[in-house]
Amino acid sequence: MVVKKKTPKVEAVALDDVKLKSLTDSLSVEGDSRSIELAQVLKDSLSSSDPVEQIQLISKAGFMLEQMSEDESSTGPLLHACLSTLAFLYTTLPAKNPLKRAVASALGSGPDWLQEKTVGWLSECLSSSLSSTNTDHFSHLTDSITSCLDGFKIGEKCVHRLLTEVLQFFQRTLNYYVEQNRGLAGRHVAQAQLMQSCLAVVKASMLVVQRSQEPISTAVLSASSDQSDLHQVLSGLLNCYTCILTDEEFVQTVQSTAGMAVVLFIRSIMGNGNDDVPVIVAGLLQCSVDAGSTAPQWLKQSCAGLYESSRPAAVALYLSHGALAMLSWRGKTLGPQAEKLLLLIPEVLLSLDTRVKESSTVMVVARVLTLWSGAAVDCVQVDTCPPLLHSSLVGGSHLIARLHHHIYAHWEHPLDGVRHQTRSLFQNLLTLHQHCSDHKSDPTSDPYISQLTRDLLALEWHMKGKYGTLACLVEHLGAEYLLKLDGGLPSRLLGLMGDQTLAPYSSDLLEKLFVSHKAQLCARFRDGNAWIDGWHEVWVTPLLQVLCTARLDQTTYILDYFLPKLLRCNPSSLSHMVQALQEMPSCTEGAAGSRGALGALMTCLRAARSQGVLKSVEEELWGGLVPLPLMRQALVHKHDQVRMDALGLLCESHRSTEQLSRQEMELIRHFLPFNLNSQSPGVRQQTVSLLKKLLCRVKDSAQLLQKRKDQRENDKDQQVLNMYQEFLCWFCETLFQVLHPGASFSRCLMALHLLLLIAEHFTFNTGSVGFALGESVSVSHAKAVLYCLASNFLEVKQLACNLLQKLPPAAVRLQEPETLQSLLQVALDLSTSTKPFDSVTAAHLLNLLLYQPGLQDALLGCIQKQYIPLWPPVLNQSQASEASTLEQNTLAVVQWLMICLKEEILKAESSLLQAAASCPLYGRAHCITAVLQQLNTGSLVLLSQWRAVVSELIGLCYRMSDVVSPVVQSSSPEGLIPMDTESETSADLQKILQEIQPRDTNDFFTSARELDPSDTDHNSEQKEPENTVHKRQICNAGGSDGEAYRVTAQMVLVCCWRTMKEVSMLLGHLCQSMTLYCPLTHPDSRGVITEDQVEGVGKYFREQLLQSRHRGAFELAYVGFVRLTEMLCRSGSAMLQQLPAHWLKEVLEEVKSSDPSSKLCATRRSAGIPFYIQALLSSEPKSSSCGLLKMTMRSLTALAMPSNDGATESSTVPQVHALNILRALYRDTRLGENIVPFVSEGMQAAILGFTSPVWAVRNSSTLLFSTLITRIFGVKKGKDEHSKKNRMTGREFFTRFPALYPFLLSQLQEAAASVNSDSGQVKLHPSLFLLLLVLGRLYPSPMDGSSSPLGLAPFMPLIIRCGRSAVYRTREMAARALVPFVLVTQVPSTIQTLLEELPEEPGPGIQQNHIHGTLLQVLSLLRSYLADTHRPQSENKQDCDLSSAIFPRLWLATRQNLCLVTRGAFLDLLGCLCGCIPVPVSESPLKKLRKETLHILMASELVAPQGPDDINLSVPGATQYLQSLAYIAISICVESPHLWEFPESEGFQRDLLERLLQCPHYEVRLFALEQLLRRLQKTEEKPQDCGQGPLPFDLSMSSLTSLALHETYPGCQAKVLQVLAVIPLSSLLPWRDGMMSLSCQEVLEHLLKLLETSSHSFSVELYCATLSLTSRLVVHLAESTPQQELSEAAVLSLSRWGALVMQSCSDKQPAEVKLMSAEVLVKAVPTLLTAPALPLGITHTVALWKCLFTLLQDEDQDVRDGAADFTCYIPAQLHNTGVATGAVSPPVALEMGVGLLCQLFQMWDHVAAGMVNLIEWLLGDEQLDTNCEESPDLDEEFLFEKGDLNLWAEPLLWARMLHGHLSALLRVAYVPGVSATELDRLSAIANSNFLTAQRSMKALPALPQFSATIEYAKITLLNERTSLAQNLLDTLSFFLDDCERHK
Repeated sequence: MVVKKKTPKVEAVALDDVKLKSLTDSLSVEGDSRSIELAQVLKDSLSSSDPVEQIQLISKAGFMLEQMSEDESSTGPLLHACLSTLAFLYTTLPAKNPLKRAVASALGSGPDWLQEKTVGWLSECLSSSLSSTNTDHFSHLTDSITSCLDGFKIGEKCVHRLLTEVLQFFQRTLNYYVEQNRGLAGRHVAQAQLMQSCLAVVKASMLVVQRSQEPISTAVLSASSDQSDLHQVLSGLLNCYTCILTDEEFVQTVQSTAGMAVVLFIRSIMGNGNDDVPVIVAGLLQCSVDAGSTAPQWLKQSCAGLYESSRPAAVALYLSHGALAMLSWRGKTLGPQAEKLLLLIPEVLLSLDTRVKESSTVMVVARVLTLWSGAAVDCVQVDTCPPLLHSSLVGGSHLIARLHHHIYAHWEHPLDGVRHQTRSLFQNLLTLHQHCSDHKSDPTSDPYISQLTRDLLALEWHMKGKYGTLACLVEHLGAEYLLKLDGGLPSRLLGLMGDQTLAPYSSDLLEKLFVSHKAQLCARFRDGNAWIDGWHEVWVTPLLQVLCTARLDQTTYILDYFLPKLLRCNPSSLSHMVQALQEMPSCTEGAAGSRGALGALMTCLRAARSQGVLKSVEEELWGGLVPLPLMRQALVHKHDQVRMDALGLLCESHRSTEQLSRQEMELIRHFLPFNLNSQSPGVRQQTVSLLKKLLCRVKDSAQLLQKRKDQRENDKDQQVLNMYQEFLCWFCETLFQVLHPGASFSRCLMALHLLLLIAEHFTFNTGSVGFALGESVSVSHAKAVLYCLASNFLEVKQLACNLLQKLPPAAVRLQEPETLQSLLQVALDLSTSTKPFDSVTAAHLLNLLLYQPGLQDALLGCIQKQYIPLWPPVLNQSQASEASTLEQNTLAVVQWLMICLKEEILKAESSLLQAAASCPLYGRAHCITAVLQQLNTGSLVLLSQWRAVVSELIGLCYRMSDVVSPVVQSSSPEGLIPMDTESETSADLQKILQEIQPRDTNDFFTSARELDPSDTDHNSEQKEPENTVHKRQICNAGGSDGEAYRVTAQMVLVCCWRTMKEVSMLLGHLCQSMTLYCPLTHPDSRGVITEDQVEGVGKYFREQLLQSRHRGAFELAYVGFVRLTEMLCRSGSAMLQQLPAHWLKEVLEEVKSSDPSSKLCATRRSAGIPFYIQALLSSEPKSSSCGLLKMTMRSLTALAMPSNDGATESSTVPQVHALNILRALYRDTRLGENIVPFVSEGMQAAILGFTSPVWAVRNSSTLLFSTLITRIFGVKKGKDEHSKKNRMTGREFFTRFPALYPFLLSQLQEAAASVNSDSGQVKLHPSLFLLLLVLGRLYPSPMDGSSSPLGLAPFMPLIIRCGRSAVYRTREMAARALVPFVLVTQVPSTIQTLLEELPEEPGPGIQQNHIHGTLLQVLSLLRSYLADTHRPQSENKQDCDLSSAIFPRLWLATRQNLCLVTRGAFLDLLGCLCGCIPVPVSESPLKKLRKETLHILMASELVAPQGPDDINLSVPGATQYLQSLAYIAISICVESPHLWEFPESEGFQRDLLERLLQCPHYEVRLFALEQLLRRLQKTEEKPQDCGQGPLPFDLSMSSLTSLALHETYPGCQAKVLQVLAVIPLSSLLPWRDGMMSLSCQEVLEHLLKLLETSSHSFSVELYCATLSLTSRLVVHLAESTPQQELSEAAVLSLSRWGALVMQSCSDKQPAEVKLMSAEVLVKAVPTLLTAPALPLGITHTVALWKCLFTLLQDEDQDVRDGAADFTCYIPAQLHNTGVATGAVSPPVALEMGVGLLCQLFQMWDHVAAGMVNLIEWLLGDEQLDTNCEESPDLDEEFLFEKGDLNLWAEPLLWARMLHGHLSALLRVAYVPGVSATELDRLSAIANSNFLTAQRSMKALPALPQFSATIEYAKITLLNERTSLAQNLLDTLSFFLDDCERHK
């Protein structure tokens, strides 16, 4: 879409009468003919009111001036008057008015002889304007001066002539703005306007100085003293710039521009080429007057503020920017002073790295550094680069190293801009090095570049900065060099594409690599395509591998980011991809969870098609590349993404006008019905988006066809248009059909979305234009959409409401008075419902009806029906005619709702209990808010009525709030007895308590109370003894006939907090949407709400937020208050703009002085106080100086710190509030990066808060600390608590938060001093955990080099000392925290040092805590080192061989060491060293170490116990010790036996494993079984990787089978059964139990008993494992034994198994059980469910099929997908032709399954039994209550009725599907042979259901679709099922009668 450029607004000159007469008179004097003519044109121009005409006349005047000659024209008064008039117009007109440019052109058109006079007149006009003191004209004058210099020579001369005056004006203006800014605190709009004006003045002054270099130089040189006017004004301006630079209230853009202005002025004053300029600028940067000694004295005085050491840090930044922008660096050899300045700038900028806190300033630092690097590149590109510059800018120099450290500290910065700038800086540094190094010709031979590349490649891939820098190196070195260093780079980068955060970075780097690689290959292979195979091998082969085998969620972003780029680079690769994928052995299915070759093919084709590489469809072949059956299969594939890719291939096209072919339409018809009910929001969104593209193609191509057809008749075009018409009608019909009662949420949502797309692209018109889709919308269709308004899902309601407004009115029929009145009545009734979602339905109905002209009549009809003697006010005719229908209707509805609301408030004021039960107030309030949202409040006509309505509404809101606030503000709002002691609250509460009266017994909360209207005596209730059960309570309902209400505490509470919510939303909406009415200042304004009302609403919100205790109430008050604060900032009222600042100061003072008696709500999280402050701060514009935020944070951090006088009540409460408020502010995403500068102080407050003796302070500190960890390290991105995605390098952390370095260090010193386990006392420093948690989140980076400038070394000894703590958890955390502080190169030596601290022999003074802490630290370092991808590859073995330290200390792992905890830790260390490769131990000692470790294991308690104490170890640490031994044993016999040298004796490994399985400690058995299972599963997945057998030795099955029968611990029992389920049955049978052998039947009996037992005790894991193994045995039994040979016991076992499977498939079972049941049933398909012999018999087989169908309709997506796999197991002979094979989506699988079952009935010759079963399914199990007449309102006491739990299953569609297949079966099997008895039984059920449905339907109220939605859906379903079943039964009866007759 082409967006037109915004055209400037042309406005006519509007002069007051006096000025116009004065000008006209001056143009009417005598003169020569040409002057008179000119004067007349100007007079015409002045009198014209048409701006275009004025421009034409001024242009004509310019032409006439141009034609004037000096001879013919005299310079008399008339010509002077003409020039004066033009000059006056020029200075009067706004800068952007095109008329001004026309005047400038006219003035410039004058001949040379008139030029001087023109300049004189213009100067005079300008001068008189400049002398004006009216501050309102400052902006206009600034613009006028700027426009004089905008290509207007005469204007430029004027400025030069008035140079001093112009600069004085600028000085005066800036002084005024600086002064003005001090008084605008809190007025953000005014402040923003002032900043814009100030910026314009600074820029204009710079422009004037730049254009006036010559006059300034002349003036400076010729001035006899420094006291000349020009000197003074230049000095004054510099002074103004200094004020701006040092005043932090100014925004950065103004300060940055002022910095440039200072340097520009210095350059202008000192002269352009003056060598003193760099010296003066350097002096300013260094804040040194001496350095700038060559500057004139007056210049130093003007910039005195810039030389002060107390100036803000950012001043140097802005001056650096000014120096780079205003001094010349390009294309010349620098002088020595300029060279020094160039090298000084980065030093100054880098010194700011740890001083600036605001992210916006960090952004400027990054940008200026990049600017500097660009200037430096310009400077080194000259022929002779100065040696100092050369040596300073070459790679490896001190400055370049510091710049690289800056890059590494900021390349992960949260701001995109900072990351982008660091990449640009890196690129420029490479260029600098290239120019300064000696390897210009071949950069790959440069050792510096090579080392840099290796270092970057060695970094972790989660670091985003790595990608950009590597991309720069690719450009510098070429891809081949990087591929040579790391050949697996393409695969690794493709593997990273699964992570959404890394995918864009990874794909950009991949693009750089493959484009560079292609260029290099093309350059090497001169002939055409010789290079392409090599390129495909590197880039395309790994891509196809990943697409076919990786999980789908890992490959989503490949399609988005990578494939299109690859195809753009080389389009011809597509054919290679398609060929490779079609040649793969399985073209249909990949590994579990992957898309397979078919999915990969769709992905590639889709990307190619959207890029225009794949052309349009051909007959029977998709683009000549893929058969249509394959497309049909892909469109119903099991995996969502495969279906989406196939649909994308259909819908996406490079040309929007490309025609749809018939095949494409057929494929869409195949796709749509099965894909409307997707549970995944992402899939729904993609489907709608892709179908939108398809409909756009239909629309655009149809327009093209129509255009072509109009030009020339063409039958072919008409045929296509007819085809389109037919397709669109089918599309609409399909979508309308699915909107039946009981349709799932996802199906309704999709259908409505797609119908709205149709309405948007084609409209539902009924004329002859276009496709006339309105004719396909029937009344029943419109009703179906209307009834969607009753859905419980808000999104469905909104879509239905939008769609109804676009459907043809004739179909919707809202214009019919009866329909309109009935719907309005329903809406009014629902607005008082006690079910919250009913009021939302009411609001949507009202919104729909507001546009109907007959609404007011319908409203009167509804009022008359209710016999209420109240009427909404009637409008007078004149007003009504002006106002729109919408406004009149809205006013009438709001007025009526207010009348009803007033009545209900009166009821609530007398009895809140009754109001909660009969007319909760929130429904009416919600409807009023919703109705008002439809109004365009800017164009209201009935202003007086609306003012009255708003005033009354606000009053009603306050009354509603007063009624319910005692409940929501009570200390226990959830319905318990409130404990408030406040006098005004307790009085209100007594009234409520008299009604509610909770008792000590809980029957009040579990049973509803009924209010009987027959008696009004309240007192009887109070006299009731406390322990009695409630009688029916007595209360008058207000109706004449009386109604009984049920009410619970929940209903009262919900009534109260929802009312508070609606009050907040309504007040917020009124303030936000209604225009402001200021009768005193603007009496003619068209406003509605007054300033006082707005302020009153603000005070109301303040009270609610500061005093409510119910979270729902204050959270929603917050939403309303946010709306109010947004309105305050935008309002034109100065008083309102200052309210947020005023309120903020008030509440901070209140927090500061709060104590336990304060009014502020002092809950443990401070209730609504944080919300209140959040709302006030979030209203402050982010682009402002954030003065309120800074002030608030300073106050709060001061309060949050512990007070010096100890914790007292007066200091504790403010501290708790402050900590809670800080937590809310750090969590608030709207404050964004503006909050980051205060993170250090917050962290200090949180850590110090832990030292408080008061629990509340420690609790709030914990919450704040948790929030800060998230704010600093990011939201947790995975299950791994210590994932590097949520960590930072130490350098980055301390660069961003430098204040935390000394704080954490001092705190750690204090904590470490308290850690001393020698004394035997446990001392735990309160903050130690927090310190170790923070430090443990840091990690080392190899880019830090060997000596880190951040000085992390002091932390190391302290953390090591913390490892001595007597607290186990502290030792663990200290071990984890040590890792980041040890550089990777120093890990082995540090480990050695730590090991040498351990004792070499046992002795009396040994401290086991010391030993344990040290071992944990060694283990953490070693594990980190072994897991590190960037550890040194070729280290010096002598430096890091740990064997010398380990061998003398091996006693710690033996029985000599009495402490099992340290023994276990040392064994862990041995296991780590012996079981991994490579480790920092030489080869020979490693063999010896393994030998010693094996010896220790064989002598241990686990393998060789020396008595009962060894067998039943029960001392502390025993379990961990045994697990450590088991870890080594498993390494020997299962994990890595090839590393160990064990005895040659046969069965050593088997015996060792058996020893583990027989250990009395279940933890050891569990560990051994887990490892065994992992190994077996790994072997099963990749048999080729693990040799021939599953294990390196023959596993003794008898030990496992015995364990399965005798294990008592459920975890081990489950695990051993899982192991057995993986092993082939041939190895397990016959089953051994010790010396006994069990038959398959006996084992089955045992397992079935276990299954039945575990279903009662219900261990999910055990149940699933047992079910899996049992099912394998059942299948084996059925396969191995013919049915007739099965014993009775076997048949019984099979029946029991079937019953258990059925039980496992029920809705109530956990998802894991249902998943296992699905797996069991799927695997049973070939042997049990489709076997011709029916091993289970017809009844059980059909029951299992029903289980499968139940699982296919389960709510859990995974369960459905698991069950859908049965299609892959259907025997080949049962496959229908044309049916998709392989993995299909659950809806398709369900359809296939029912069809297959009907086919099986025929094969089994059990059609009659099958028919009866399916008709029973069709009739359904769920029946309605037959006593519907007595209680038509089902479950009315339940406040939140959710209906059926399964929101995915659709019984109506299931019934229709069954009916369809049964009808087909009847047609095929003509005489099914169902007995008459069965037919009669089924007919009786059907008749009974029919009568029940009829009775229930009669009992429902009017329009039950809205008032009884769930009941209506149930009855409709019953009706439909009954009629479908009856239809089949009638047919069967007919067959039966026919057969009887023929007999």
